[in-house]
Order: sequence, then C-alpha cells, then structure tokens
Amino acid sequence: MNHTQQALRVFELEANAISDLKQQLDASFDLAIDTILASQGKLVVTGMGKSGLIGKKIAATLASTGTPSFFLHPAEAWHGDLGMVGKDDILLAISNSGESEELIGLIPFMQANKNTLIAMTGNLDSTLARNADFHLSIAVAEEACPLRLAPTSSTTATAAMGDAVAMALMVARDFQPSDFARFHPGGSLGRRLLTRVRDVMRGEQLPILAPTASTKEVIQVATEGRLGVAIVMDGDELRGIITDGDIRRAIEKYEDSFLRQTAADVMTVGPRVISPSARLQEAADTMHELNITVLLVVENERLEGVLQLYQCEL
Repeated sequence: MNHTQQALRVFELEANAISDLKQQLDASFDLAIDTILASQGKLVVTGMGKSGLIGKKIAATLASTGTPSFFLHPAEAWHGDLGMVGKDDILLAISNSGESEELIGLIPFMQANKNTLIAMTGNLDSTLARNADFHLSIAVAEEACPLRLAPTSSTTATAAMGDAVAMALMVARDFQPSDFARFHPGGSLGRRLLTRVRDVMRGEQLPILAPTASTKEVIQVATEGRLGVAIVMDGDELRGIITDGDIRRAIEKYEDSFLRQTAADVMTVGPRVISPSARLQEAADTMHELNITVLLVVENERLEGVLQLYQCEL
C-alpha cells in the first residue's frame, strides 16, 4: 500500500465515522440543546488526553458563536479548579471509553452541586454515560489507526459532534455575523463588519475630470490617481466613472478615433455607489456580487471618496 492509498483509507474511515453519527442521534441531542439554552450558567467542557484537546476546540467554538464556555482540565479540577464551576453551569464531559478515571471522579461533585451533566462517549453502557443527564453517542466502527490504538476516527467524530452542538445553539440563538464580529474584532471578518466605509476610503486628491475632457486626459488622470479609475463630474454632479475596462472597450470600439473621443463618450453612466456609513462587509459583498473592484462613496448626492476592494480585505 502506497502513501496515497493509506491517506484515502483514513479519509474513508473517518468520513464513515461522521456519517454514522446521523444514525446515533436521538432525543438526547434536542433535550441537551434545550437545557443549555435555558441555562443561566456556562457550558464547561472537560476531557483527558486527545478528548481534552478536542474539548478545548469545542469550548472555543462555543464561546465564539454565542454560548459562554470554557475548558476545564479534569486533573486540575481535582486540585482546586472545581471552584470555577458555578451551580448554574452545565458540564460537557468527553471520553470515548466513558471510563476515564479523572472524569468519573468528578461525578460526585457534579451531583452534589446539582450541575447538569452531558456525556459525549462511544459507550452507552459506560459509567460516564449512565450517570449523565444526557448522552451524545460518538461511537465509531473502526479507528483509522492501522493498529487500532491511536484515537483517529473517534476524535474526528467527537469534533463533528461538538460542531453540531455549537451550530445548533448558534442557530437557536439567532447568532448573526455582527455578533460574530464582536467576538473576533482582530480578524478580517470582524474588521469588515465593525469598520465603516468612511474609515478606510480615499477622500482626497480624487481623480476627477469633466465630461468634456479628452481620452488622453482620462488616461493621464486615471494613471496619476493610482486608483485605476477616473471620476466624471459636471460641477458637483456625479456623471459617471471610467475604469481600465472602460478604456479597453473604448479602444476596441473607436480604434483610430479613440483619442478624439471625450470622457462622456467612454464613461459608465450611473456607477454603483455606497454610503460612507456602510460597513466594509456590505461594500465587499456588493463588489463581489457585481464583479467590480471600486465603489464611489456618496452621501446626500455628494461625492465623498473612493473605496477599492483590497481595502475591504486584510
């Protein structure tokens, strides 16, 4: 078996593991989601080893999509970190076997503290599953590890179930892109959703010319403006825009007489505009939808600036 064949085997086994989860979903999933939604506390995720590593990712996904959550290392919980768990918190305990000693040892505390326990295991008859209020099955038919020792298919299934929980909660909370941006202000999406067009547009030394300007002037103004466009204004009235594409099409149309034409002959009338108070995300969506790279920024019929597509990105 060559390396590619081994990779394909892993992909197939792990894809099957995720697909099999569909047959394992039962009423516990809906009940668990409803319980989390009704809770006034946080969703505390815990797990040992590989399950713990996946648990950290699940907690991060939950926290960034509207469900207050954090990861609690079960071994550290035994040595004081249980003080982080409030009476209104819900515990999501992850263990493929359902018999991890560190997790089993937390059950008496959870019961005494009256915390709801959601178990995510591959064994319905395990100690963790039997003591849980709700059980989410992540059982897999076969690990992708050739020795059937390293958690592979099972960790993939765990991550997928965690995503299912997070996305179900996200939809139920009507979590919107603007909410996502508030939790990701440093990312590109957060920047586009929180930043306004006026914050990044170019508002000075705009490449403006009159409708009667020659095509030679059009090329000169567009080149000097370094925006790839020339803006056609009649006094304070916006008449049109001339892009590189407009110039190429005009050369093909007029051929030898191109230099005898005016800006009015080659401009695009009624260019797309956007308000300076619009979010960058709106501007980016508009440009992608129309397959353009420039928007004119207009407020109260007055030209305020120019926004290019690259300004909407990182």
